[in-house]
Amino acid sequence: MDVVLPSRSILLIVGGSIAAFKAPELIRLLKGAGMQVRCVLTEGGSQFVTPLTLQALTEEPVYIDLFSLTAEQEMGHIALSRWADLVLVCPASANLLARMAAGLADDLASTLLLATDAPVMAVPAMNVRMWEHAATQDNVATLQQRGVHVVPPAIGPMACGEFGAGRMPEPADILDAVLAFFRHQQQQNGPLAGKSVLVTAGPTHEPLDPVRYLANRSSGKQGYAIAAALADLGATVTLVSGPTTLRAPADVTYVACETACQMLECVKSAAPFDAAVCTAAVADWRPEVQAGQKIKKISRDDVPAPIRLVANPDILAEISAPGPQRPALVVGFAAETEKVEAHATAKRQRKGCDWIVANDVSAGTGIMGGDRNQVVLITAQGSERWPHMPKEEVAQRLASRMADWFTET
Repeated sequence: MDVVLPSRSILLIVGGSIAAFKAPELIRLLKGAGMQVRCVLTEGGSQFVTPLTLQALTEEPVYIDLFSLTAEQEMGHIALSRWADLVLVCPASANLLARMAAGLADDLASTLLLATDAPVMAVPAMNVRMWEHAATQDNVATLQQRGVHVVPPAIGPMACGEFGAGRMPEPADILDAVLAFFRHQQQQNGPLAGKSVLVTAGPTHEPLDPVRYLANRSSGKQGYAIAAALADLGATVTLVSGPTTLRAPADVTYVACETACQMLECVKSAAPFDAAVCTAAVADWRPEVQAGQKIKKISRDDVPAPIRLVANPDILAEISAPGPQRPALVVGFAAETEKVEAHATAKRQRKGCDWIVANDVSAGTGIMGGDRNQVVLITAQGSERWPHMPKEEVAQRLASRMADWFTET
């Protein structure tokens, strides 16, 4: 049975700061993460972004006027304040923070903030002097004492030409703060609450010399998606990753490494775990000798010296080995180019893992490095072929299956 995530509804209050121009991108990211978004636009915010823009992106009405006859015929501001799972005040101007701290209720935004019993997160954005002013700092401290989650402003150049703290963080950073909030809630009562899970992801790079290395085409996308999906269900996740260009998932302990030997040491240092998902495409071999200087080609007729390879540690097999630190559930991955199920079934038995997720990465599938995947889940009870789907959906289905397994055992 697939586990369904609880509601994640965001009431976004757009305050009167020039940083409001970033609100449309933030809405796009929140909706892309599966959240429902409704907007309250303050008078100041409307100077920088239009209601039509917000309505088009949220696909919901935009709320502006406290005394709207249409919205207030059923006390709409109260209903709206109860609808949200999180009220996100972004950008929160110095004026809006002051009115929140003083408990004013002279417009729709401030009235909602007084009426809501949902958690509130504020993202300040203002000039550096305004941010550093004692009044603003006192207001922020007051709000934090009341339980408001405050996302610290970034440091950088301002629209006014000054430099310092007060910039609104980038929308991707705000999304991470929102995701971390919901994932932290899930750690209290989610289906994987109390479970610690290791995920390995990405390729490993095995140096030949200071310039060159042996590697593979793994992007790490599937492993990162799995780490995020497990965190969404409340697991405490450690992601050990080889070199990728991906952003680490929010509220996940991220450990970077380069080689297979380094990955194994990172895994051992972070143990023990309740479960492990080994998606990393670990290089089977590494050069026996790493040259201290770049290997030079003197002339075009040079014959390259043979490169002797030695076996890398088998991380999946070591994690799966019987012992007091073996996770209760170990999931391996098998990237194959032929006889996918047969080779993956043999790999599961050889490595000693409980489940193995196999996929066909032969030329033309577009799976290695792509955004979609088609996998076969192989267990001791048999195999199950999943349809072709985005890697995020593969991750969600696998995380759900793991949650079911822990519930049943």
